[in-house]
Order: sequence, then C-alpha cells, then structure tokens
Amino acid sequence: MEQYFIIDFDSTFTQVEALDELARISLKNRPDREDIYKQIEDLTNASMEGKLSFTESLERRVKLLNANRDHLKQLISHLKKKVSTSFSRNTIFFKNHQDEVLIVSGGFKEFITPVVTEYHIKKENIYANTFVFDEEGNIIGYDRENPLSQEGGKVKLLKELQLPGDIYGIGDGYSDFQLKESGMIKKFFAFTENIERKSVAEKADHITPSFDEFLYLNKLPRAISYPKNRIKCLVVGNVDEDALDQLKKEGYNMRHRDDVEEKYLEEAGVLFCDEEHQPSAEQVQNAGRLKVIGIFGKCNRKLADAAAENGIIIFDDPRHNPHSTDFLPKRVMAFMNEGKTHTSCNFPDLQPPRVNNAHRLIHIHKNVPGILAKINDVFARHNINIVGEFLVTNPQIGYVITDVNTGYDTEVLNELKAIEHTIKFRLLY
Repeated sequence: MEQYFIIDFDSTFTQVEALDELARISLKNRPDREDIYKQIEDLTNASMEGKLSFTESLERRVKLLNANRDHLKQLISHLKKKVSTSFSRNTIFFKNHQDEVLIVSGGFKEFITPVVTEYHIKKENIYANTFVFDEEGNIIGYDRENPLSQEGGKVKLLKELQLPGDIYGIGDGYSDFQLKESGMIKKFFAFTENIERKSVAEKADHITPSFDEFLYLNKLPRAISYPKNRIKCLVVGNVDEDALDQLKKEGYNMRHRDDVEEKYLEEAGVLFCDEEHQPSAEQVQNAGRLKVIGIFGKCNRKLADAAAENGIIIFDDPRHNPHSTDFLPKRVMAFMNEGKTHTSCNFPDLQPPRVNNAHRLIHIHKNVPGILAKINDVFARHNINIVGEFLVTNPQIGYVITDVNTGYDTEVLNELKAIEHTIKFRLLY
C-alpha cells in the first residue's frame, strides 16, 4: 500500500511563522509596529491552538500586513535560512520520496514554493493559499475560493485529493490535528522541534521533537541513525550555559543532577561535568550507553584509561576558553555527528571528512593485530563496497571508521559486533 506524508510549513518545515516574519519586514518603519506584531502573533497562536477559526485569523492577519512583492522577496531569503534543522539534514528523504511528500499549509505559495522546491518537493505537491495583488504589487487579499483559506481547509483538501494509501500528518497546529480527528489520516505526529502547543500535542498519536524521530519511528531512511532526542545528556556540576544552549539546539534530551548518580549515568549517551564531578573509573565501567564525556576542567588519568577500555571518548578543557574554536561542546558534537576524535585526551586522533550518500560505521577495539582484516572480511563476504576507511591506534585501543555506499542487513552489524576484542560498535549514519 502506498504511503503519503502531509507536512505543514509554518513552525514545522520552517522554524518560524511566515506571516509573522513578513509583518516584521513590511512594518519595520511603522512607529506602531510592535503593537501590530503582537496582534498578528496573537491571531496566529489563537488559530493554531484552535481558539479562533482559521478563516477569521487569516483574514485579520493579511489586513494587518501592509506588504508587497518586494517584501515577499526579502521574506523568501529569510525563510531559506530558517528551515528546521532536522528537515534540512534529511534532504535525501525528500529526494527519494518526491511523489509521496505533500506540503499542505494555510500559508501562501508565493513564499512556500521557493523554499521547499530546493528540497526536491514537487510544485504540484504544494498546496497552500495564494495572495491577490493590485497593479503596484501590493497584497490586497487572497483567493477565498481556495479550501485552505477556510476553516477545516486541510480536511476539505484531502477529501478532494482522495489519496490512495496510508496518510501520515506532521505539523504543530490545530488544523493539522483536524486531519486526524476527521479520520482522513492514519497517524498524526505533533512536531515540537520549534514550538510545542500543548493542546495539540495532547491529542497526537506521537510527539516528534524532530523529523529524525518521525523517520525513525516509521523505519524510513534518515541522515542520522538515532534521533538526538532519544539520547540522554547528563549534566553534572558547573557547566557552561553556552555549552548547554548548543546541546539543546542539537536536540539532546537534557538531564541535570547535582552528582554523578549511577542510575542516570547508565542511561546517558553523553555526560557533561566539571572537574570536581568526574565519574569514577568504576562508574564508567557500568555505563553501557555512554559514548562521550565532556569535562570542563582537566580529566584525571585513571578515568581516561578506564573510559578508553570501555570505548568511551573524553574531551576535557583545562583552560576553559568558551571563545576557542575548540570549544568543548563543538568537539563533543563533532564526535557524535561525524566520529571525529581530534583533541580527545584518551582516543587516537582522527578527523575523517564527511562522505555524502554513504553509511558510516565506527568500530572501537583493543589494540591487537588483525582487527581491520576481520572487519573488511565481513564487508567482503556480504558484497559491501567500502568507499572510505580510516584506522588509528594508541597503546590501548584501535579506532576504525568505515564508510560504505550500499545498504546492509542486521546480520552485518551483528558480525561486526561479534569480532573478538571488540569494545564498542556504533552505526553513525
């Protein structure tokens, strides 16, 4: 059976509400602009939360805009920089599902089409409102015959389209939930990467903090193997606020504790701590999910050795310079996202380039001879082509990154994990 993906635009595909942003562009020279911005934002939120009909909200917002075609050009440039992070990194999904992805929005084609077509979304699969202009190019209204300008417009549109297959809806607002309420779609995913509207999230089949999560839940190809929101980041002690902000933007599931408690450490994939709150060597031996530790301070040698023996990389920051290009969270994220180990205090140094259209696998093992040959033997027996491979070692461990350009089944992963002297194996993307 065919599958279709109905995706909202404002605060879903993009991080912002486009009409709100258009108002900031078109009204920037008005002395009363802040009052009008507030009116437009309030009308947007009332509609998205189901407190005001979409028709009334749209009509009142467009009247307040005082915008023209030149303002729209500025808006388009702005929106292209505001595509939601998890959508922008999954361009390959849109390329491979061009026929199944539909953008359905109460926004306007004039600014939606130039943004989403850069992500391989077909023009004929974009459903939105259209502005009406006067001879000078001023926006004077919109096409009121378009079902998307009316209350329940998304439901009306889907009834007209009669798509043959399972339909999945992704959005942040009440109009997106109405698709589920009407029975027109199989599941509704409340998208909360940019904003969480509790009245909508409570009614969703799933809350998806990122597009990666949606793809993961539905077993669809994605840019990263495991959504960041599923990775718990434990924060202990005096940790830089800028570092925490960067991790939050990456989408990690943040947890703050006063001390390193074993039950929380065992659940964590990432640990950030200060010098006084480093875990013990014994604690990291039981932290099976832990991949990386970032220490704001100097790492003690006993911990560094114990972590390496358990396949856990450590980055420390004895000088604590938040303005450095080697700022601690950047190094941690470079490891999590790319497998880079540069400036680690317990792993061999490796800075592999990013390879597009490939899968990256990481193998950490005891530094004994013959492991690379065994890894390559697994790929050879399964007829998997290697497009890039990197091996670095230190006295304790060997660290291998392999990039392959073909799919594989779970048996390949199981065989790689089963190689003797393997410490940790990870599928990165």
